[in-house]
Amino acid sequence: MPSANYPVVAAWGMGVNSTAMIIEWVARGRRLDAVLTADTGAEKPQSYAYLPIFQKWMDDRGIFHHIVRYEPKKFKHWPPYFTILENCLTNSTLPSASFGRKSCSVKWKIQPKELWVSKWQLAKNIWQVGGKVVKLIGYDASPADSRRYANREGIVDARYDYLYPLLHEWHWDRDACIRRIEAEGLPVPPKSSCVICAHMRSEEVVQLPRWVLRLIVLVEARAAPRLRNVEGLWRRATKARPGSMTMFIRQRGLLDPDEIDAIVAGAPVDLIDFQRVAAAIPVDRRPHI
Repeated sequence: MPSANYPVVAAWGMGVNSTAMIIEWVARGRRLDAVLTADTGAEKPQSYAYLPIFQKWMDDRGIFHHIVRYEPKKFKHWPPYFTILENCLTNSTLPSASFGRKSCSVKWKIQPKELWVSKWQLAKNIWQVGGKVVKLIGYDASPADSRRYANREGIVDARYDYLYPLLHEWHWDRDACIRRIEAEGLPVPPKSSCVICAHMRSEEVVQLPRWVLRLIVLVEARAAPRLRNVEGLWRRATKARPGSMTMFIRQRGLLDPDEIDAIVAGAPVDLIDFQRVAAAIPVDRRPHI
């Protein structure tokens, strides 16, 4: 266990695991100096609805919490963007997970939290004397999260000590996390995810509201001309579903075919026209996408 003098920060992803981890950590009287949530600007509507519920729980217990966001600085010839969704639409691309990479999580979640901590006085104080910041991460004891942890095992960081209490101390799986949240008298949060994430399951897409489904169609249509080895947000087809979420939405009848066709045909062209106009305007005066 790290030194009791080390400040402790928890990463709250608005999902089941990190919620249960924070609840139990606080119940055991452990030190917790800050809870950080990274908002990509494209989380599930259900997650945004849950946000104030758990914020109130933390407020009632005097727990400091803060939302961080990635703040891009360079926009080249395009309008400014401030969310992962706007990034994809501006640059005619898909999130990195759709290409088999993990940089979207680093860029939109990890980096903003580390930037905030780098300016945090408690962190600066402990680093000056050679100490570290303790970061709580909500990997549970399921096989999937155990594999995720295996990729990080043995990593030494000069500034952080990483703790995984669900996995190493309490040995809780997702069901145990759900039971702990329910025992606290709180509703169970939805599975956290960006609405254009390649890791969303079919049943999660089915539960999305129509306006989000339209955005999915738009993102894939905007990126389509540049895609070579990727079919869509889900990357490639499997026996269970196509590689394109738009195709899945069409197959399941989640949007009307005419509506899908109209988005695919018209919306990307409108975006390009908008960009062309915005490119002629000084960056500090360009309209928001």
